[in-house]
Amino acid sequence: MRRRSMAVLAAVPLMFAAACGSGGGVATGASSPASSSGVTELQVTGQAGAKPTVAFPSKVVETSSFKVLTPGTTGEAAKLGTSVIANFTVFTWDGKENKIAGSTYDEGGPQVITLNEQVPEILRKGFAETKGGGRFMSVVAKDALPAEQQAQAPPGQSQVFVVDVVGVPQAKAAQGTATDPGVDGIKVENPGGDAAPKLTTKTKKKAPKELVAKTVIKGTGPEVKTGQSILVQYAGKIWGSDVEFDSSWSRGAQPIMFPIGTGKVIKGWDQGLVGVPVGSRVLLSVPPDLGYGKAGSGEKIKGTDTLVFLVDVLGAY
Repeated sequence: MRRRSMAVLAAVPLMFAAACGSGGGVATGASSPASSSGVTELQVTGQAGAKPTVAFPSKVVETSSFKVLTPGTTGEAAKLGTSVIANFTVFTWDGKENKIAGSTYDEGGPQVITLNEQVPEILRKGFAETKGGGRFMSVVAKDALPAEQQAQAPPGQSQVFVVDVVGVPQAKAAQGTATDPGVDGIKVENPGGDAAPKLTTKTKKKAPKELVAKTVIKGTGPEVKTGQSILVQYAGKIWGSDVEFDSSWSRGAQPIMFPIGTGKVIKGWDQGLVGVPVGSRVLLSVPPDLGYGKAGSGEKIKGTDTLVFLVDVLGAY
């Protein structure tokens, strides 16, 4: 569960879509890298997996194109409708300042991106040809925007994306034999497969005063390390009331990512999830002082509430 400071990170995937236009953008320009000179006139330096630098010519190319710089070798390339883990850096190519519009390397680590039709086709083509460990570059010009937005696009500008593909996640839920977490008053139902587990926190039992972290399913992957970004599915409820205040499962079962162990999330998550093997399902009971403190959060979480989370750790990057 994020602290308020995580709002910037949460907005990064939105910036990914917004920087190239939202609402079903389909590139009507370049159908292949060779059909536009935009990417060929840009010079990218730096290795994949690190923040790049780009040398820009003074003349802006306002036709979309893409180029695979390093194809990558890990796993499969992403397809329409799938999610992909990636780092990306976005530049505004105006022929003058060519400023960085944003970069995941400045915002805490890679993000999970759903390749739907809101991501312009010229970017989806780059993802389709780049596997984990690879890098592609794309010029996203106004021809990548829906027709109704093209007239509103600033003249003499294009967006340049340098995208480092980390990988395409396969699992949607923790897999394996589930055990009772043994927390009196809390019930967990594990249907198996990719189905969402059910967390029940309706109880008259008193909440623990200390952090409780119990393994429901033990994963077989490497242990989560401080400073990594983790990919998770989760549900969060309030002890005693069974009120759900947040859930990735309820938002279409789309996993989310955030840095762990670095103070970017509530202390209960930093303390309870570092060291957990990837592939695990973990029950966390978080007392107020390790959650949102006396101020609480939003309309549902009071400063005296103990929070209960069921977290599937799907990846660590």
